[in-house]
Amino acid sequence: MGSKNKIINEIWKYIKDLEFESFLDCFAGSNVVGYYLKCKGKRVYTNDFLTFSYINSKSIIENSTTILDPADIDLLLKENYNPGFIQRTFKDIFFSEEENKFLDKVRFNISSIQDEYKSSVALSALVRACLKKRSRGVFTFVGERYDDGRADMKKSIETHFIESINIYNKAVFDNGFKNKAFNNKSEDFHIKTDLVYFDPPYYTPKSDNDYVRRYHFIEGLVKNWDGITIQEKSKVKKFESYKSPFAKKDSAYTAFEDLFKKYKESIIVISYSSNCYPTKEELTSMLLKYKNNVIVHEIDHTYSFGNQNHKIGNLNNRVKEYLFIGK
Repeated sequence: MGSKNKIINEIWKYIKDLEFESFLDCFAGSNVVGYYLKCKGKRVYTNDFLTFSYINSKSIIENSTTILDPADIDLLLKENYNPGFIQRTFKDIFFSEEENKFLDKVRFNISSIQDEYKSSVALSALVRACLKKRSRGVFTFVGERYDDGRADMKKSIETHFIESINIYNKAVFDNGFKNKAFNNKSEDFHIKTDLVYFDPPYYTPKSDNDYVRRYHFIEGLVKNWDGITIQEKSKVKKFESYKSPFAKKDSAYTAFEDLFKKYKESIIVISYSSNCYPTKEELTSMLLKYKNNVIVHEIDHTYSFGNQNHKIGNLNNRVKEYLFIGK
């Protein structure tokens, strides 16, 4: 949800000639933008209030050298005696009994890893395995009524996990900078960089921007459900969503204003959508309070969350992705 994977090349096209060495992705999400900028030789800082996003960033953006070797993988797959939390709590909800047993085993083994980067790579691989094995890649419904027969659904979750470890291992590299990942709410966070990129949850009255509702299971998995109170009456055993000022129209305006003021010394780049609030004109006006020059680029983009193939080609999903640049 919200990944910039399909338009990252166009984003780079518009920012590559700006003068900056350090880069902050304040709402890192899938980490597509931060990782791309690391590949382009920038000093990258990322932040996200979702722990699974932070762990993903820690594993391939902050981490420059550490991978999981065969001995580590053997340890992760080793049989153990564990409390069986996932088997008990999420029985017959998202995965089979055998798959839940596998998740309990691996999550328990990850807890024994002392190296923070090896732990991050392992957790990121486990999260990816869950997403690949889950139809539509979300955790908002019980069972697999949307199973479209794709190859990912036919693979075992263990196969996905091992494949994901190999993918993450190959993604680890040193770009010559000490990059850093953070796990904070944007309103409570500030770090000085040459360029700051905002891709916050988009507010629209027609759909929600609640990432926790879609991804509560993998968020809980990474946190090992520590400090989380599951809503027992919920069919999918979700927990209360994190509060965000971007969840409501009125507070979204104030949140943008506060961000612009906080980062007024940096080049400000914002991704936003044409069907959301604040509007293009409103955001431009707000940004001009702190920047002498604001340019807005338009990128044609069709949203299709998860694997909702029935929405692909739906003209209602066609919007313009705006890229604001304030200097």
